[in-house]
Amino acid sequence: MTQPNSNRASLTSGNGLATDVRVIKSQMYLLPVQTRVPLKFGAETLTHVTCLRVRMTVQDRAGRIAEGWGETPLSVQWAWPSSLSHDARLSSMIAFAKSCNAAWPEVDDYGHAMELGYDFIRKQLPERLAEHQATGDDSEPMPLLAALICASAFDIALHDAYGNACGRDIYQTYNRDFMNRDLSDFLTPDDQAVTFGGKYPQDFFVSETPTSLPAWHLVGGLDPIDPSELAGDEPDDGVPVLLDDWIQRDGLKYLKIKLRGNDSEWDYQRLVQVGKVAAKHNVTALTSDFNCQVHDPAYVNEILDRLAKEHPSIFDDLLYVEQPFPYELEQNRIDVHSVSGRKPLFLDESAHDWQHVRLGRQLGWTGVALKTCKTQTGALLSHCWARAHGMQIMVQDLTNPMLAAIPHVRLAAHVGTIGGVETNAMQFYPAASDTEAVIHPGIYRRRDGQVDLSTISGPGFGYRIDEIARVLPESTAEN
Repeated sequence: MTQPNSNRASLTSGNGLATDVRVIKSQMYLLPVQTRVPLKFGAETLTHVTCLRVRMTVQDRAGRIAEGWGETPLSVQWAWPSSLSHDARLSSMIAFAKSCNAAWPEVDDYGHAMELGYDFIRKQLPERLAEHQATGDDSEPMPLLAALICASAFDIALHDAYGNACGRDIYQTYNRDFMNRDLSDFLTPDDQAVTFGGKYPQDFFVSETPTSLPAWHLVGGLDPIDPSELAGDEPDDGVPVLLDDWIQRDGLKYLKIKLRGNDSEWDYQRLVQVGKVAAKHNVTALTSDFNCQVHDPAYVNEILDRLAKEHPSIFDDLLYVEQPFPYELEQNRIDVHSVSGRKPLFLDESAHDWQHVRLGRQLGWTGVALKTCKTQTGALLSHCWARAHGMQIMVQDLTNPMLAAIPHVRLAAHVGTIGGVETNAMQFYPAASDTEAVIHPGIYRRRDGQVDLSTISGPGFGYRIDEIARVLPESTAEN
């Protein structure tokens, strides 16, 4: 736990801390990325993605200026499953990002990044989303998850800017020495034994932050496993295609298996097929991801029970089950205790914020998969609430390339996951991060089953942005 700092009083200025900042400028950039192989998301397939990068400028109470950077893939298929065209959904998300870009410099308040981020998510985001839904051309409303993705690049940039303004690693500021408000201002406990008064995010971090993490590899629904499945048009770029080759090259010990969720026999056989490959290479852990396609717990239970009976060693290696059910929990209040009684069950798409995590826990979910694409602020608050209530934690990837990978792995290093961190950008678009990999090679290439965070240093998220020779396009919007 963070101890009171006798210097805190000297930081006080007026009605807040001298380290408080406000946003004075925001710029956004769009970076297109093409996949080397397709990635199947539920009923859709991803072949390209647009990454939203944000540069945010802040000013502290003394007038000092600092910049911060944030980035996230606008993963349309994951955030907004729909029969609408990809381009229509992407255009809507870009329009909403422009709305966020315009909104931030209009916020007059000073505060810590957690405080400003929370107030924006709680007040501005719903208002902007409602306005967007009412005035946009979409034939169906853009969902909250898509809005959070758009907002996350700005929120991440704000946290980076705050750390840069203080000259501190951002993770050194999530405590009473820098925050005006404790967690009781943000979170409400469900259990009488839990209190958030006098507590801060740092109180829920691991005591020793690792500099390397075990890496999860994603086995996509279209990924070939056996050589007989090769079509002959696979990329010849020196990067593996077959699972055996990935495991051997990267020393992998953790595999995440994408399933269909609407074809139980295919899902079962896929688990068995990958499980046998895993056993051959002494892979230690598996997980399954049904991508929100399941509507009846019996579907998952029957697969798990059959696996336990016919392939008990594969069942034992299955560490947890990820998000089988529709992600809008409030509209789909499915009791899932029967599933979590068999294996730990983790919220992913449903974990919009800590309130949704609370509802999930009531329905029987036992863990939460955090993602920085739902904002750094929201991920930290969800983590604190979940940890305080005994839930397990994982940090999942949104196939984060370039700058987006760094806050992602840093979150995993600080929160203490059930096992490592998911990292799959190097599978689906490795070349996209070549520029950043010059400075941070261990983030963008897995070795001995690990990603290496040791090159991250300095204030903010430790990007070392001035050393990264990324040439950006013209800004799409500037306010």
